Amino acid sequence: MKLFSSVSDVQDIKQLVSSALALKASPYAYGDLGKNKTLGLVFMNPSLRTRLSTQKAALNLGMNVMVMNMDKEGWALETQDGVIMNGTTVEHIREAAAVMGEYCDILGLRSFPKLQDRDEDYNEEFFNKFVKFCGVPVVSLESATRHPLQSLADLITITETNPVPIADRANGKVPKVVLAWAPHIKPLPQAVPNSFAEWMSRAQAEGMLDFTIAQPEGFELEESFTPGAKISHNLDEAIANADYVYVKNWSSYKEYGKLLDFPEGWMMNNEKLKLTNNAKVMHCLPVRRDLELSSEILDGPNSLVIHEAGNRLWSAQAVLKAMLEELK
Repeated sequence: MKLFSSVSDVQDIKQLVSSALALKASPYAYGDLGKNKTLGLVFMNPSLRTRLSTQKAALNLGMNVMVMNMDKEGWALETQDGVIMNGTTVEHIREAAAVMGEYCDILGLRSFPKLQDRDEDYNEEFFNKFVKFCGVPVVSLESATRHPLQSLADLITITETNPVPIADRANGKVPKVVLAWAPHIKPLPQAVPNSFAEWMSRAQAEGMLDFTIAQPEGFELEESFTPGAKISHNLDEAIANADYVYVKNWSSYKEYGKLLDFPEGWMMNNEKLKLTNNAKVMHCLPVRRDLELSSEILDGPNSLVIHEAGNRLWSAQAVLKAMLEELK
């Protein structure tokens, strides 16, 4: 694996999940795999789970790690070609990415969308140019449109906590997973829901689960991320008999970056939980308590948010292991 930016970069998602769970059971089994190899983590935006989990994953594999917070410590980067750099930008991404590739064997990049120009964000110009010019394998630490390490961790979590009895699985029964839109005070990117939908749609196609998306009208995701997903504009109907409810806010794709008006009743709480099959509730974090998700769920027995965050380590370690094995 030389690039990890979406589910399309993974040939066998079941095998990658199995690899992650094997690493969780034996974290240091490949402690020499990354010896004398360096991982560079480049952040254009803030990070907690992604930074710590990916750094720890690299250390578990014996790698050296360097972290660069470009938004605070680096030069302002130019991404456009053919421009005279007589403005606020100091260094071109061509040189910056290439230099990082000289120092590191694998690079990770985190870059959020601006939520101003849909075409610019969805073209992933910054991420793609970084990949092109750095010359080494790249892991997406979240881009304008996707967050694949989070989605892999989500699939790992669902796989290891699957409530369907083994005998029923043999008869084709799978857990029902619902991605549920949640309220917020400001417009948020579509990266996490896009990525989650993309991974769950792939998992559904491979017979691993049944997938539904619930959102108010006007908040539909771009269709290429949701192949085969059931779409609902009624939260109560969507979560009926659900085994997992993945809670996340996102802004409008069609009216790009806008937080549209929405009806009441879109926050998950214990009353809505009664409609489900005693569902486990997931969220990528950070979460705004009692706005996106009720404290009674977050502090209750149905919450998987900490377990899910813990699996960020194993998703990163599985991806880095796959990349290191190709570098040897």
